[in-house]
Amino acid sequence: MKRSDVNRLLSDAKEFFSSMGFRLPAWAHWGPADWKGRSDTEEIVNAALGWDVTDFGSGEYEKRGLLLFAIRNGLSSGRPAAANLAYSKPYAEKIMIVDENQETPFHFHWNKMEDIINRGGGNLVLELFMADGDEEFSDAPVTVSIDGIIRTVPAGGTVVLHPGESITLYQNLYHRFYGEQGRGRVLVGEVSTVNDDSSDNRFKEAGGRYPALIEDEEPLHLLVSDYAAYLD
Repeated sequence: MKRSDVNRLLSDAKEFFSSMGFRLPAWAHWGPADWKGRSDTEEIVNAALGWDVTDFGSGEYEKRGLLLFAIRNGLSSGRPAAANLAYSKPYAEKIMIVDENQETPFHFHWNKMEDIINRGGGNLVLELFMADGDEEFSDAPVTVSIDGIIRTVPAGGTVVLHPGESITLYQNLYHRFYGEQGRGRVLVGEVSTVNDDSSDNRFKEAGGRYPALIEDEEPLHLLVSDYAAYLD
């Protein structure tokens, strides 16, 4: 992905969040220079909070991609310990934007359990498979909780979340999601146990979680994947 494309997507995302009445923390609007020389951002960096844009290695963000912002998170075992462990939360929260027919591909988590929430806009479509012992699709039916109501769908079955609805996704449950065609862009929330996107995603197809960026202009805002390079 080009940095200019990422910058455009971030500007668009801020407008969409605002139109939906969703407010980000003040530091979400910082430019790279605002981070320099600070000693009070350890939690943000170590817990991988902030902006995240990915095309999952597809090269076609509009078809297969996701923009999200990690609002809060604890520390996974793979991240450095902090001097102040007051922020070692056992939970995480994200806000995401999913466009019509824009796919987040099939994946599951070995450790994370999450609720995916339609916060507003269009409808969110999820397709579900259990993982078998070889981490392939199982033929077994899938039982999930939709806002506390138990529902069972066949392997590969579809669940549609309308605004205000949510689904609980447990470990080893393959899922992919996208915005329903003709219903518009979706504001999607996620509430989960501690999130670790560097080592707790098992994608069905090979791809990339973080994109390799072509630096054709300066960053508008730092991404989570920028912290190591810009803040060392």
